[in-house]
Amino acid sequence: QVQLVESGGGLVQAGDSLRLSCAASGRTFSSYAMGWFRQAPGKERECVAAISSSGGSTYYGDSVKGRFTISRDNAKKTVYLQMNSLKPEDTAVYYCAMSRGFGYSTRRSDYDYWGQGTQVTVSS
Repeated sequence: QVQLVESGGGLVQAGDSLRLSCAASGRTFSSYAMGWFRQAPGKERECVAAISSSGGSTYYGDSVKGRFTISRDNAKKTVYLQMNSLKPEDTAVYYCAMSRGFGYSTRRSDYDYWGQGTQVTVSS
């Protein structure tokens, strides 16, 4: 059974940094692309970053480009999201997800396993 466990969320001030981690188990981690999604109250869940199975290809949403960095350590079966220069509009529940294939995707339907989510709150 696949499990994805996120950690690293919290309450920070605007301009601060956070690093989210997502530890995976139950599947050959290095064979699957991973994504970070977020959902703010009253909004759709959106893909903020994604990374291919090898880590060689990445995607960033326009709102986080230049501030967030996705990376993965296949030996540790962990994907990370480094978030710098945080803004109040980054406040959301952040979810990591494991894709059905090796190439990254921004579509929720291409991901078949999800973590429980971790709250990130950025105060102004």
